[in-house]
Amino acid sequence: MENQDVFTARDGGEMGRDGCTSSSQRVRLNVQDKLVVMDNGMVQVTVSKPEGFITGIKYNGISNLLEVRNEEFDRGYWDLVWSEAGSAGTTGTDDRMNATKFDVIVENDEQVEISFTRMWDSSKEGTMVPLNIDKRFVMLRNCSGFYSYGIYEHSGEWPAFNLPQTRIVFKLRKDKFKYMAVGDNRQRCMPLPDDRLPGRGQPLATPEAVLLVNPVEPEFKGEVDDKYQYSCENKDLQVHGWICFDPPVGFWQITPSNEFRSGGLLKQNLTSHVGPITLAMFLSAHYGGEDLVLKLAPGEPWKKVFGPVFFYLNCASKADDPLKLWDDAKEQMLSEVQSWPYAFPASEEYQTSDQRGYVSGKLMIQDRYISETLIPANGAYVGLAPPGEVGSWQTEVKGYQLWTKADSDGYFSINNVRTGDYYIYAWVPCYVGDYRNDGAIIVTPGCQVDVGDLVYEPPRDGPTLWEIGIPDRSAAEFYVPDPDPKYINRLYLNHPDKFRQYGLWERYTELYPDNDLIYTIDASDYRKDWFFAQVPRKINDSTYQGTTWQIKFKLDDVHQSETYKLRPALATANVAQLEVRINDPQANPPLFSSGVIGHDNTIARHGIHGLYRSYVVDIPGAQLAAGDNTVFLSQTMSTSPLQGIMYDYIRFEGPPPSPNDKNNVGF
Repeated sequence: MENQDVFTARDGGEMGRDGCTSSSQRVRLNVQDKLVVMDNGMVQVTVSKPEGFITGIKYNGISNLLEVRNEEFDRGYWDLVWSEAGSAGTTGTDDRMNATKFDVIVENDEQVEISFTRMWDSSKEGTMVPLNIDKRFVMLRNCSGFYSYGIYEHSGEWPAFNLPQTRIVFKLRKDKFKYMAVGDNRQRCMPLPDDRLPGRGQPLATPEAVLLVNPVEPEFKGEVDDKYQYSCENKDLQVHGWICFDPPVGFWQITPSNEFRSGGLLKQNLTSHVGPITLAMFLSAHYGGEDLVLKLAPGEPWKKVFGPVFFYLNCASKADDPLKLWDDAKEQMLSEVQSWPYAFPASEEYQTSDQRGYVSGKLMIQDRYISETLIPANGAYVGLAPPGEVGSWQTEVKGYQLWTKADSDGYFSINNVRTGDYYIYAWVPCYVGDYRNDGAIIVTPGCQVDVGDLVYEPPRDGPTLWEIGIPDRSAAEFYVPDPDPKYINRLYLNHPDKFRQYGLWERYTELYPDNDLIYTIDASDYRKDWFFAQVPRKINDSTYQGTTWQIKFKLDDVHQSETYKLRPALATANVAQLEVRINDPQANPPLFSSGVIGHDNTIARHGIHGLYRSYVVDIPGAQLAAGDNTVFLSQTMSTSPLQGIMYDYIRFEGPPPSPNDKNNVGF
């Protein structure tokens, strides 16, 4: 970095100056009766013994970066949410996993690794999650921070149970850390936790959202605070955290790999939020609902390593710009990614690079309505995930997933793959549907598997007659309204992620008070005329009404005996039901009904997408007319304003041309 006053973690050289702690001393471990202290001369971490709660982090002259007003078990901790088998929903019992045994795993000049374990006790069945849990903390020499990872194990002889969530939580000092950074264009000074309390904050429609009516600092008055406004997709969720301005210190959570996170690259997770709080999320049901709850059946063994993740500390001189700490944290993140898989974890359950394998290949697309030849899958997301159905990686929560992005020619390579059986999955921007190979890929230590050329044939039955949107699994390209001025987050004013504002669902009724949306092919513009979410219309404070959108289009001629296809792809659904009719809004039954689908809760949580769903609707040519036609899309569920769907893309296909038609290529 140009700024030499900011130091990085593991360069082994001079670590800083002008007030930044620097050291090359050995790592020391001090084991006391009720606590354990790891110290490498730059960072000192105190952990309760045997529980395994981080009670203190000393750095750069600050005696404790964690909130000293909190109880010791409420500063830095692993936690999980669990429920008994058969329980519905995504809630359960909170468990901070108080360990009962402490062990020193590694202790030398270069590294300390300590373990805090809790074993399953059958006498506590029904009151204790049936898992063996091993929480590990690692400190290295010349390293400005520390690592943590966990090993969870369930024997097939133990009771079945559900696991909706597990994570690491750090609660920093509110008098020190007031500036939060999640991305280059997602960083700001944040309100205080006090501002959310009664008298200062007014609860809104969702429990996480609070309108700040009398904040301690007047600059935040009139803003909405909601932790879900700072969610992030796994593929972009590698570093986030907080900055203290006096002295200039940064606290960052760095995740070097997505392999141990659930739900794949597009899964959205919480990051940092008012507290100040920083999270390392491993498993959660956010933006997917119960489909993303890990459920272990009777007799099902399971074991997984979560992490390691890195908690990085940096500092600058008082004369320097504290915001440069974010730039340094990004550089450190890249260094951690390049170092993955780490060589230092001592657990035999963690696989180092020599224990892993390599998979490569080339993905091509076959769509004869676009090209007579195969098309390289430029920019395809290609991944290895446990064997399952097509698209099952979205809801896969038990195993490991490893993803990469194909180059412009469709070539892909996935390095450092944990041993095991995988399917190859993929999805390609600008094409609907999901790819999955037919057979399992078996990865063994040191293997180099070249799967050769793979061909994905996206779902299609005929030429495109018209389309709405972009098939990219997101509703972001559609019309996202400006927020109600009463409910704003100033960070997202004039921001590309304006969908993160609170209460946008209410704008539909304001824009369409009497009649629903009508979209006309070749005249309307989906960027301006297609509302991003099909939600109920508000009739009064307690009554809502299902909505029916219309797509008007013309056909020059109709093949009455042929079948046309409508392909709606959904970016999300929340306790919604989509019904499709053609030219008769009262037709009963409809041509298509999705049934009640989804518990993504994306509309309330400002996520612009949840779980991807795609459908095909057969439309008999006899129901179409030469000239004007209308597709009616009804979202019928209306007991809550937060029910609804977001479309990803809609395509209307004509019947396939005859084999003798020389003009059957292209739209």
